[in-house]
Amino acid sequence: MQRSAVLITLDHLRRYAVARSLFKPTTLKGAFQRIGFVQADPIRAPARAQDLILRHRVKDYRAGDLERRYSKLEIEEDFFVVYGFMTKSIQALMHPRSDAGVPAEGPREWPAARKKRAQLVLRFVRQRGEAHPREVDSFFSHGRIRNYWGGLSSATTDLLAAMHYRGMLRVVRREKGIRIYAVHKHGPALADAAERRARVDALVDAAVQIYAPLPSRCLADLVRRLRFAVPQWQGELKDALQRAKQRLANAHVDGVDWYWPSQENATHCSVPDTVRLLTPFDPVVWDRDRFEIFWGWQYRFEAYVPAPKRRLGYYALPLLWRDRVIGWGNLFVKDGQLNSEFGYVAHQPRDRLFKRELDAELERIKAFLAIG
Repeated sequence: MQRSAVLITLDHLRRYAVARSLFKPTTLKGAFQRIGFVQADPIRAPARAQDLILRHRVKDYRAGDLERRYSKLEIEEDFFVVYGFMTKSIQALMHPRSDAGVPAEGPREWPAARKKRAQLVLRFVRQRGEAHPREVDSFFSHGRIRNYWGGLSSATTDLLAAMHYRGMLRVVRREKGIRIYAVHKHGPALADAAERRARVDALVDAAVQIYAPLPSRCLADLVRRLRFAVPQWQGELKDALQRAKQRLANAHVDGVDWYWPSQENATHCSVPDTVRLLTPFDPVVWDRDRFEIFWGWQYRFEAYVPAPKRRLGYYALPLLWRDRVIGWGNLFVKDGQLNSEFGYVAHQPRDRLFKRELDAELERIKAFLAIG
């Protein structure tokens, strides 16, 4: 096991986690080249997760820029460790996912009738070049089905999503948030087992690049999540985790083994005097176990918690001050105005610098949302 020659502390790792993820803002294309993947979520509070993630990493980013510029960015929508947007190079590592059921459906094989229906839809999309779900539904009239969450949804939308996950279709763009599909053309099939292992290792490294540094338990969970990216190779993941631990940089801190990319130095990082409101899905706060280790309190995403049981709020945004998450904020837009409510783990910092930086962050959010 590779050990650092410098005594690394938890303070080092916390600063490193913030500094490496919240790099100097760049272009939208440059940000994707840097992080590789951005998680997606449809809730707008006050904007979608993908936009809230990118606003910290893209200069002059505005809500909706990703959707508006998607077709020119050489990126794809797909399922990685979670669903989101990724570089084409990452997506190419995962396909083809032959005969794989979508995560919500489980690994069961498709019935013959569903396979036949998918082939008919595939032919329909191929003939048109690209297709809106409404066009497909109008032609086939698939009706409605009981979905994974117990509600009713369009059988056509469900089938298109499943075909997308299998790699039969790709998302070419969105129209008002709706996916527009085209046939997905894959690269050559894998040559041998060695290439398969190399692909899995590359996916592990891509995931670590986004979420490092990681405690051993969080690294193991992250690698297990790659079963969504490569369900056809999930039997490879246990060995892939062991190979990752051998090649990643690591340190034993306060009784815990931590891992990060081997080419990076975790001991020489500084963070600015800046306030940031982060989406619950931001890489800095995404892993809840690491969150608690770094900041000493439990953060929970409560959008699906009944309102009377919420402690923080419907879509509480972790409030980062320098390298500390000291509380949370709930933001909403009403009558064209940004409204904000804050809570703190201990108390609100009383120095003028924090107040000035919090006000500056709220002004950045107004510009991001294009409101007064």
